[in-house]
Amino acid sequence: MNGQFFISLMAFVALLSGCAHDEATNTNNKPLDVASSLNIVLPVKNCSELLSTDLTTIGGTGSKVTKADIIMDSSGSSCVIEGLLAPEIGFKVQLPLESWTQRYMQLGCGGLCGRVGLMVSAADSCLAVKNNSFVLASTDMGHQGGSGDFGEDPQKRIDFAYRSMHLTSVAAKSLIKEFYGQAPRYSYFNGCSDGGREALMEAQRFPDDFDGVIAGAPAMNFSVQNSFHHGWLALSNLDENGNAIVHADKLPLLHKAVLDSCDTLDGLKDGLIQDPRACNFDPSVLLCKQGQETSTCLTRAEIQAVTNIYKGPHDKQTGLALALGAPMRGSELSWPGVFVPMQGNEDIFSKRVAEEALSGVIYKENPENFKLTDLKFTEAEFEKVSALYGLYSAVNPDLATFRSQGGKLILWHGWSDPHISPINSIAYYEAVQNQMGKDETESFMRFYLFPGMYHCFGGDGPYQFDLVTQMMRWVEQGISPYEIIAKQSSQPETFNGAGAPEENVDKPAKALQNTPSLDRSRPVYPYPYVASYKGIGSINEADQFEAKLGSTGPERYIWAGEKFYQPNQQLKCQVDNNQLKCSAWNQM
Repeated sequence: MNGQFFISLMAFVALLSGCAHDEATNTNNKPLDVASSLNIVLPVKNCSELLSTDLTTIGGTGSKVTKADIIMDSSGSSCVIEGLLAPEIGFKVQLPLESWTQRYMQLGCGGLCGRVGLMVSAADSCLAVKNNSFVLASTDMGHQGGSGDFGEDPQKRIDFAYRSMHLTSVAAKSLIKEFYGQAPRYSYFNGCSDGGREALMEAQRFPDDFDGVIAGAPAMNFSVQNSFHHGWLALSNLDENGNAIVHADKLPLLHKAVLDSCDTLDGLKDGLIQDPRACNFDPSVLLCKQGQETSTCLTRAEIQAVTNIYKGPHDKQTGLALALGAPMRGSELSWPGVFVPMQGNEDIFSKRVAEEALSGVIYKENPENFKLTDLKFTEAEFEKVSALYGLYSAVNPDLATFRSQGGKLILWHGWSDPHISPINSIAYYEAVQNQMGKDETESFMRFYLFPGMYHCFGGDGPYQFDLVTQMMRWVEQGISPYEIIAKQSSQPETFNGAGAPEENVDKPAKALQNTPSLDRSRPVYPYPYVASYKGIGSINEADQFEAKLGSTGPERYIWAGEKFYQPNQQLKCQVDNNQLKCSAWNQM
């Protein structure tokens, strides 16, 4: 096939609809207008011809396309390319055969990655995604499998930190140009969890790669996140014999007590805490009285465990926090399977990920026979853990180059995230404001916090929303996002955990995370604005809410890693004699 063609009028009309929601409750999610619509472009080559594409100039010797297949599903037909960028960066690119609208979207992964997935997050009811209008791509970040063993190879550490997603974008764009005869008109990155870290890494280190970046619940403080944060949560719930203290059956009791204390702080009793920072619930109110049935109260050991969980990791001698934030009050129903077992001493995510990361990835020199109980919660240990902080983490607040290139960034987080405290994202957004100024920041960046939402998906509150529409309108039309309508359905259409750690979607470990059987919608506004009930009408309808100025963070976040939320802290590394050699990152 040669040239560029329009397809049927019906498909063209669908194109004009962009990523519009199926329902028209949000006028800010109106369809993309004709001026922003792009022609559908058809391939100029056969899918199999991409097998001969030379990728060695991108990834080095050994880089190649390994597979080229045509697949068909309900959204249409595509040419799916699998490939390798040296040494072992696996990637996949999905190129529509009949519906490409000149847009490219790269997707992030979750946990320690090690797999390639093309599930799109933050795109609920997005027609452009449903209609197969994007070229999609993703990478395994340089290794296969979710363990930390890849850290034995210093090159794979670099590939995981930042090289994989950049080279994947270069390779995908090369394949797009080869297949369609032209480059993408607009390029987007969309990721959650580690995918959110990857998204921020792109904006900070490779500002030319993408026009729009969507970063959800980012693991931006990677070294701390997968050491002190998850390690503390796992160990806080173990007694001296290594047995779990709190089990999942106690969490509804705890959660109800939190809501009884804090639900109405925002003036509305709706089962949600608008801003958990205002909640000072003390779990000791649930202490079992003599003779009380323990299923209706908490033991002293359980109260101490919960108190430690809320407090987060810190040096017990100095009191200095070793991570930014902890699970928020109100997030209790998201804890099962993460750091609270369903029963007995079942394996939990926090222990697995901390041991994998600490034994193979985080320390500059991998410790031998590492066990989680070897981790010391001290300032001295923080210095060891943070030796490669500048390699993995994505907290540079200087986004001037990204901004000057016309880049747009949407940062978002769920208030009830048990994996990554939303305080990380709040602190980063405010650091960007401090670095670049509030007006300048507002010109290219938005930040949204979703009450009751868990990690990347699910929650007690509305967690289905479409940020892809908002980003497309911002990049392509210059219409900045404001109100986002989030939904909660008693019968959700999809269970989309894109970007969440793979273990996070195990349904047995998530039994208590079933969302309430409730149909409701709620607006979410750019931080620090919050949704305020107007006082009339159903509290389950978004139209009955309006924006109200909420609270901001403290002037300073005092913790062991405070110094990293500044420019010029990132590292660029190479391998010399099988050792990492790092220096300050110099943005080209």
